[in-house]
Amino acid sequence: MRAFVVDEYGPDALRAAEVPEPTVGDRDVLVDVAAAGINPLDTMIRNGEFKLLLPYRRPFTLGHDVAGVVIAVGAEVTGFVVGDEVYARPRDLRIGTFAERIAIDEHDVAHKPASLTLDEAAAVPLVALASWQALVELAAVRPGQRVLVHGGAGGLGATAVQLAHHLGAHVAATASAADTDKVRGLGADEVVDYRSTDFAEVLSGLDVVLDSRGGTTLEKSLTVLAPGGLAISVVGPPDPAFARQLGKPLLAPVMAVLSAKVRRRARKLGVRYAFLFMRADGPRLAELATLYDAGALRPTLDRTFPFDQTPAALTHVEQGRAKGKIVVTRSPAEA
Repeated sequence: MRAFVVDEYGPDALRAAEVPEPTVGDRDVLVDVAAAGINPLDTMIRNGEFKLLLPYRRPFTLGHDVAGVVIAVGAEVTGFVVGDEVYARPRDLRIGTFAERIAIDEHDVAHKPASLTLDEAAAVPLVALASWQALVELAAVRPGQRVLVHGGAGGLGATAVQLAHHLGAHVAATASAADTDKVRGLGADEVVDYRSTDFAEVLSGLDVVLDSRGGTTLEKSLTVLAPGGLAISVVGPPDPAFARQLGKPLLAPVMAVLSAKVRRRARKLGVRYAFLFMRADGPRLAELATLYDAGALRPTLDRTFPFDQTPAALTHVEQGRAKGKIVVTRSPAEA
């Protein structure tokens, strides 16, 4: 079957290839891929930024988001049948959605929201799970709390703004002036134009900041938190909890060193820091589907690319040109 694989780590590493059909384990569902979402994480994995922590055997197929139709199930699968329309973020070391078909552990899969097309559903899993794990599981956001979401018009940011609003928070977001109305429409109470205004000069007393920028943005985010507040970064230095999440507790001291500066700065300011690397979770996707079907959340799909232009779609995201999620689709003729 056709797929887009990484042979060697680097910025030009993604290429089209013929690969073997997936092996379907007893607890797997085989999905015929209708659409696959593009994420910055795909670029990071392609470039080898996590190669010491996630040792993929090259060549491997890239891609972390998928929506499609179940075409086979393993002997022990009970929750899905052939013909089901599903969506998923496959677990680490079993990614590979930039392909015609993929076998996924059934615990990572959910029935897609009935109100979404397959293209729209492919834009959802990673950003929805990341938003939930940040705002609900890590931050335990409560009604009335003040939350700042950086990049409120992006794939992750737009979903986090909606979820924070749904949780009853007062939501601030950074975005360009051109995206202000869009981000307010998603539920932001205030939008800071990052091109003309330093958010650290106009915001303070925040309970939670969700950072997808890193660097100086993360450093400044610590300063706008109220005492005891929490800054969560999806791009900042990994902390010891990440080593435990990976099942590699011996790496915790290494993670402690990598994040020592930011954690030390946070302690000095009386606030907290956490790194988030989202994890696969099919049951949570099933719960999130109810929020999409109820209209509490909606996908922010920017545009689609045909399957054979997957590298171009990845470049589009990497260059910061996306205004929402980018999805690659397979036409009926390709299916």
